[in-house]
Amino acid sequence: MQKKYIVRLTVAERATLSEVVKKLKGSSQKVRRARILLKADADGSAWTDAKIAEDVGCRTKTVENIRERFVTLGFGVTLDGKSRERGPRPKVLDGEQEAQVIAMRLGPPPTGFANWSLRLLAEKVVELEIVDSISHETIRQTLKKAD
Repeated sequence: MQKKYIVRLTVAERATLSEVVKKLKGSSQKVRRARILLKADADGSAWTDAKIAEDVGCRTKTVENIRERFVTLGFGVTLDGKSRERGPRPKVLDGEQEAQVIAMRLGPPPTGFANWSLRLLAEKVVELEIVDSISHETIRQTLKKAD
C-alpha cells in the first residue's frame, strides 16, 4: 500500500533526533518518537511501519500517527507533543471562599453533630450561598491544602 504521509527529514532535524536518541534526552515518549521518525525517514532508513513498530515496541498505528503528525503539524509538535489548548478546570473556590470554608470548619459544628463531616460542610457552604454547588471532595482538597 502506498504511504499517504512520507517523512523527509532535514540534516538539522536528523541531527536533533540522533542526539535525543543517543543521549536519551527528554521523556521516554520523546525518545520513542525520535526513534520512529529516524527510521521512517524516506531519505534515510525508510523502514516499513510494521518493522519500525516491532523494533520500537509499539503498534503500527502509533507509527502511522507519528508520521501523519510530522507531515501535518511539523517537527517540533511531533517530537515534543502538543501543548494543551485549554488549561485545567477553573477553581470552584477563590481565596476568600476558601477562608470562609476553613473558618466554618474550625468553628463549632451544628447542633446535633459532634464534628463537621465533609458532606455536612459542603451542604452548609451551599446553604450559606458561598457557592452554588460544591462536592465534598472539593471541600476535602481545600481543607487538606490548608493544613
